[in-house]
Amino acid sequence: MTMTGSEARILFVDQSGELGGAELALLPIAVRYRERCAVVLLQDGPFRERLEAAGVTVHLLVNAGVSKVRKTGAALAALRAIGPVLSQVRALAKLARDYDAIFVNTQKAFVLGTMTRLFIRRPVIWFLHDIMSREHFGGLQRRIVRTLAPFADATIVNSKAAADALAELTGRRDRVVDIAYNGIDPAPFDLTVNTQHRAIRAALGVPTDAWCVGLFSRLAHWKGQHVLIDAVAQLLVDEHDAFERRPVGGVRDRGHAPSARSGRVSEIHVVLVGAPLFGEDEYAARLHEQIARLGLEPRIHFAGFQNDVAAWMAAMDVVVHTSIAPEPFGRVVVEGMLAGKPIIAARAGGVMEIVDDGQTGLLTGPGDARALASALGVLRRDPDYATSLANAGRDMARRRFSEAAYIERVEAALARAIEHAPARERAVPGRV
Repeated sequence: MTMTGSEARILFVDQSGELGGAELALLPIAVRYRERCAVVLLQDGPFRERLEAAGVTVHLLVNAGVSKVRKTGAALAALRAIGPVLSQVRALAKLARDYDAIFVNTQKAFVLGTMTRLFIRRPVIWFLHDIMSREHFGGLQRRIVRTLAPFADATIVNSKAAADALAELTGRRDRVVDIAYNGIDPAPFDLTVNTQHRAIRAALGVPTDAWCVGLFSRLAHWKGQHVLIDAVAQLLVDEHDAFERRPVGGVRDRGHAPSARSGRVSEIHVVLVGAPLFGEDEYAARLHEQIARLGLEPRIHFAGFQNDVAAWMAAMDVVVHTSIAPEPFGRVVVEGMLAGKPIIAARAGGVMEIVDDGQTGLLTGPGDARALASALGVLRRDPDYATSLANAGRDMARRRFSEAAYIERVEAALARAIEHAPARERAVPGRV
């Protein structure tokens, strides 16, 4: 009898214990299948806690030799991990015998899953959440993915940009991939209230009437926090110069920010929500040095990692995305839209499939601090325009990026892979 995808037992595999974009994308899928699935994590962390709180079974397969391999790391480090990788493949194969399919959600998981398939012949569903380019991955890592890609029985990507980068890497533009834009539940963004807004600002020392710019991302060079800091410094200079050019008699220049008065530059504050997760503490230290050099210490606030993204976004006036390399999707952009905030995002990668420039948000060149300062100035000078962008963005995000539609697309791809698997590959529960 043919098994349907809805009946299948799925073993999900993810390399991280942190709550990154790939993990947040996996969470609703794992919850959907929790009665007949388990999740294997290669590192422990808050993601395990979130899964277990939702009733999902979690197995930890932690190996320091594998954990040390970085996606842009040296080839020697990757070669040294061959032994630990084989050890984890054996452990994963033992677990996977009780399941009908292996769903791999990150690149290390992809390597382990495809190698495991050679031993126990379970179909492998690969969810690619990355742009497979030189900006994001080292040469050896890209060669490994190119070699192993044909062993995936189904490939899901989170944007057309990710699909195009994979096709360029593999040279296979005829390969079928399923695009499943991340779905995000709007309910938490609808429930935020002003009391949270005021409490968050008070805890940070941000004035209630300040114009607050929020950036939500782990602290990493490619995420571009330094670009925002430079842009805010430029915006302050621009506003000061505009104020100095005001006509005699105190009437403000039309281009000046509406909250600047009495010769005082208006209160712009920046909140950086996120932490250095993957050995990026040196970059975080450089950000503090940059802020000190520019004299922006009172205006830039480091909030660290926060679970309640919706409440923190509600406390902002604008949400920015500043990645200097192409983003595979841009989950934070959709979250900002659902929060009802005007969006400024970097014009590259999957973000361009989310934002309609000038209609649902503003796009600026990646790494272009001057353009970002100009876009911030536009929204600051014209609050009505900022509100219209925010409203249009929220309406579009609710239509296009629903969690239900996302789960449906992933389930369809998963079902096709399982239903075409030969009968001998079916799971035998309890067999080891």
